[in-house]
Amino acid sequence: MSKSVILAVDDDREVLAAIASDLRRRYRDDYRVLSADSAREAMETIQELQRRAVPVALFLVDQRMPDTSGTELLIEARKLFPDAKRVLLTAYADSEAAIAAINQVGLHHYLRKPWDPPDRNLYPILDDLLSVWRAHARYPYEGLRVAGSRWAPQSYRTREFLSSNQVPYQWIDVDDDAPTRELIIRGVGDLSRLPVVLFPDGTMLVAPSNAELADKVGLQTLAKNEFYDLVIVGGGPAGLASAVYASSEGLKVLLVEQSAPGGQAGTSSLIENYLGFPSGLSGADLAFRASTQARRFGTEMLAGAVTGLRRADPYRFVQLSNGKEVSCHALIIATGMAVRELNVPGLAPLVGAGVYYGAAAGEVSMHRGRDMCIVGGANSAGQGALFCSRSARHVTMLVRAADLGEAMSQYLVDRIRATDNIEVMNRVELTAVCGEGHLQRVDARHIDSGEGRTFDASALFIFIGVAPHTKTFDGAVELDEKGFVVTGPDLRRMARGWTLDRDPLMFETSMPGVFAVGDVRSGANRRIAAAVGEGSAAVFSVHQYLRTV
Repeated sequence: MSKSVILAVDDDREVLAAIASDLRRRYRDDYRVLSADSAREAMETIQELQRRAVPVALFLVDQRMPDTSGTELLIEARKLFPDAKRVLLTAYADSEAAIAAINQVGLHHYLRKPWDPPDRNLYPILDDLLSVWRAHARYPYEGLRVAGSRWAPQSYRTREFLSSNQVPYQWIDVDDDAPTRELIIRGVGDLSRLPVVLFPDGTMLVAPSNAELADKVGLQTLAKNEFYDLVIVGGGPAGLASAVYASSEGLKVLLVEQSAPGGQAGTSSLIENYLGFPSGLSGADLAFRASTQARRFGTEMLAGAVTGLRRADPYRFVQLSNGKEVSCHALIIATGMAVRELNVPGLAPLVGAGVYYGAAAGEVSMHRGRDMCIVGGANSAGQGALFCSRSARHVTMLVRAADLGEAMSQYLVDRIRATDNIEVMNRVELTAVCGEGHLQRVDARHIDSGEGRTFDASALFIFIGVAPHTKTFDGAVELDEKGFVVTGPDLRRMARGWTLDRDPLMFETSMPGVFAVGDVRSGANRRIAAAVGEGSAAVFSVHQYLRTV
């Protein structure tokens, strides 16, 4: 396989030679570094790479060129290599253009000239971008394949599990691929049990469970030890933050996540208001960065579910879905929120067959050029609508509120209003979902007038809110009337569940040594940054508690 490419473009040949030299010094073992001294030459190179199916990892392009600006060149380059990282080289006076390019071309970063010394001003930035690119790179395929039916819910669940856990795979629709269909029939007998997951070693799994998949693709499904200083239940932003800080401070940490790192935030197509990322980042990228960081400090990450919690001082025992049990001195509940299901006629049978809860980013491409529908009016719905608009012919948003700005950040409202193929319908609710084997039609009703409307839709993405994911811990720790975990001073204030002479520590639940952080906690500020803050701050309380054990 040929090396992936880094392409540098600058009309100043002296600057171009310098940047190409710096790039080769750092990246020549892993990438092929190419250069072009004009936009025309660059486009010829890009087109040739596309014809040869050579992946491009990164474009590093000067903003000021005689005939074509760097932004304009990146717009064209993105059409051929949409996954490549895009960086502008700018002079100080070009900062406004670079910031504008963040929205115009999805710019990932901009660098001011001169970039000396590269060890401080160039390599750390490009290292970070390239590590993210490698995690999602699409090479000529020689790996895992998933053969299934596009409209089969089990096929969807398998794709979603692999995508969420960032396991590369190639999707094969047996309805369109006769050779694979025949292969499946010969190997399995019929097409009644899909999907079939084909592995490079010649083995296969037929309609596998997530646990079977996790074990086969190399995700950790068994704890390595029987005891840990700290067990964290839930791998969303709060849980991952707890893992990073606790393991970096020397604690032996086990994190248990039943689905995939990132939680609900991990499904977000783009997070634009997270501090320090002016170009935004996807939930998947945030999850990848955070889980990599946690593992680097020694966190053990387990794919599985927690089914129970019991206390036998000085230990807390966690029961796992595989029948095993691990003990710990302290535990953090960071299970976040569970998607609230919508009770609408015809919807349940079509989940995974055109109807999806959350972003389901991997499914959007399967509905390219068709009409899509979004239900919901908060930030996650807005990001989902913008993401879908890149592929859809038309996106319809069904919003119960009278105004889109009631629950959505203004920057998203402005972008939605400026997007031609998004239509917002306010004071509207979904009344029915129809289709034979897959979604075909959506029925809606105006809440005030009662007027109905029916329109065709290939995909429906639902963002209607969530409920606390606390069923496992009901009875073990105190919950409020809405099912959220009560913590810290609220235990005393509400006269619930706290019997020790000392005050509860910050984030501590009614079971001493058990803490709750993030969206699952009663009174939490349900923002990603707040969840990260709580996750890291709770480790201070964990240390305080461990000193008493």
